[in-house]
Amino acid sequence: MRTLPRNDPRQYDELADQWWRPDGAFEMLHWLAEARARLIPPARHPRAVLLDVGCGAGLLAPHVAAKGYRHVGVDLVRSALRQAGERGLTPVLADAGALPLAAGAADVVAAGELFEHVPDLPGTVAEVCRVLRPGGLLVLDTLNATALSRLLAVSVAERVPGVPRGIHDPRLFVDPRVLTAECARHGVRLAVRGIRPTLPGLLRWLVRCSRPGRARIVPTWSTAVLYQGRGTKDGQGRRSAGPGVNREGG
Repeated sequence: MRTLPRNDPRQYDELADQWWRPDGAFEMLHWLAEARARLIPPARHPRAVLLDVGCGAGLLAPHVAAKGYRHVGVDLVRSALRQAGERGLTPVLADAGALPLAAGAADVVAAGELFEHVPDLPGTVAEVCRVLRPGGLLVLDTLNATALSRLLAVSVAERVPGVPRGIHDPRLFVDPRVLTAECARHGVRLAVRGIRPTLPGLLRWLVRCSRPGRARIVPTWSTAVLYQGRGTKDGQGRRSAGPGVNREGG
């Protein structure tokens, strides 16, 4: 694989065959997607929209398929979006900082492992909150801007066989206090909690063991490495009749 700058989206094209491999480079993202889905309730009306920002290849899809949403996925990487479309998402090629949706179009916005990749955190948070309807739900997970997080997510993780190097730029990791304040500026009251993989699954992952079984992501007392956020946008408002988006390539 050629050497690219840290956090360069082109890395995902070169890893396109890894998304759905059980033991592939994105194995831990599957664990996180399952945990994120547990924060998303069933749809409250037949036209409810779940906007999956930074959807990748659609790893959230199997965990929300029965919840009744129109699942719209936004990503910058065409190769990932093609796979997301095969999993039932409506794919939209766009930057998270310039979402091609009307204000209030989404009933739920999921932003999984997104904010630690964006160079403009305030602008991206503003967009994610803008497209969320009043009373709608934002769910997210990301990496904290701590020395421990940088050590584990970069220095340690990138030494694990099969884990790609350079996916993260630790300078972009996000302090939960900053993220909470940015969400509050746009009317979303965000509550955060620490999360971590279960220990047996994490140990299997660290040694790339072939034994079956996937780790679960569970709550923990510390937000020092990984954390989830869940928040509701202020106001009730009228729900959107539809997302009004352009499909990928359309």
